[in-house]
Amino acid sequence: MSDLKQTPLYELHTELGAKMVPFAGYSMPVQYPLGVMKEHLHTRAAAGLFDVSHMGQVILSGESWEHVARSFESLVPQDVLGLEDARQRYGFFTNDAGGIEDDLMFARRGDDLFAVVNAACKEADIARMRSSLEPEIQVTEIADRALIAVQGPAAGAIIAAMDARANDMAFMDVVDLTLGGIDVWASRSGYTGEDGFEISVADDHAETLVRALLAHEAVEAIGLGARDSLRLEAGLCLYGHDMDANITPVEAALSWAIQKVRRTDGARAGGFPGADVVLRGLAEGPARKRVGLKPEGRAPMREGVEIFDAAEGGMRVGVVTSGGFGPTVGGPVAMGYVTRPHALVDTALWGEVRGKRMPLSVAKLPFVAANFKR
Repeated sequence: MSDLKQTPLYELHTELGAKMVPFAGYSMPVQYPLGVMKEHLHTRAAAGLFDVSHMGQVILSGESWEHVARSFESLVPQDVLGLEDARQRYGFFTNDAGGIEDDLMFARRGDDLFAVVNAACKEADIARMRSSLEPEIQVTEIADRALIAVQGPAAGAIIAAMDARANDMAFMDVVDLTLGGIDVWASRSGYTGEDGFEISVADDHAETLVRALLAHEAVEAIGLGARDSLRLEAGLCLYGHDMDANITPVEAALSWAIQKVRRTDGARAGGFPGADVVLRGLAEGPARKRVGLKPEGRAPMREGVEIFDAAEGGMRVGVVTSGGFGPTVGGPVAMGYVTRPHALVDTALWGEVRGKRMPLSVAKLPFVAANFKR
């Protein structure tokens, strides 16, 4: 663990009794004394606080928003130019084969673009942006800010009690707030399926802010274990598991994140890496597709379990990419890829666990309905 990086909240995690594990080159809390199950359920019922400071924060600057946005559109299939000020959008970097190199959130802050990228990919992402966009666009990694997420149905009231401007924020709004006298950049977003906020705060104020938030009886510190089960129930992809450089956005069931203006016949169609592959996939449909999976019984089916179309013999038609127990659902849930003929909801399939095939069925995503503030 000695060669792992630490977030600005590392000492607080250990003080709170967190079990620390290696994750994306960082020492991160996987759970606290409350335990993964209770942390998960507490987030669904009240509010959970997550340290996500290991993720990359980047600012792109240029002569104008149009210049920055059009340049960034050369790397992603999203409508960047049409993004209104103080709004955020989900996107992904693609490669020449149409695969997903990483997924990210990006927001417009005046004439600048603020991006948050995954920890395991941030060095490659920043290198990609610099090699493709500089010197016309300045790419600046923000190394002196922590990132936290407050998620759950009580999150809105908690943050609004500290700054009333949060009351007016809808899902994907981005606003500068002052929380307990500390200036932050806040977006009304998160990766749990719940209402909540992701908050960028200067390193030297991070612990003070987190302690103030944890002082609310509705807020508990939540680790990576519950973060994973929450996003799985919400049907949200984990990069490197449910999507990667060999999986296209269409296969990953992320076509909704490609706006009309970037599609065939759109005003700014294509122009991003792998556009021919992605646009063809949108027109023709994928050969395989990410789906929800519901194993029968109580035993989870985890990543790597192969999926077949028969209890014995038959054909291998897919694989589980994420799986575990869903505390809110009260049973096992999973996601994976199956061939298109087997992707319809309620299709009966079998997963092979330790040489034995167990029944499961294709399920509608998400397993738990989203609770965003629209």
